[in-house]
Amino acid sequence: MHYVYLLRSVNTDQTYVGYTSNFERRLREHNEGSNASTKNRKWRLVYYEAYESETDARKRESALKQYGKSLAMLKKRLINTLNSKGAG
Repeated sequence: MHYVYLLRSVNTDQTYVGYTSNFERRLREHNEGSNASTKNRKWRLVYYEAYESETDARKRESALKQYGKSLAMLKKRLINTLNSKGAG
């Protein structure tokens, strides 16, 4: 499986969109500071989409990153989740 995911910083309102085929490893890397874009923050998963096709997953990640409206619509759907301070 291939995953497109949305992370939320535990300490700030910052979100991050990414792609991976191994989500547990990737989240660990984000939280250990292995990624320059997410370094020095603690992250929690707030949303993911699973795809059988790597191409489909990468296209979706690209759409969320390149087109503000796609990400804005997703955030609108997740408004209560994003406002939650849940441990995750």
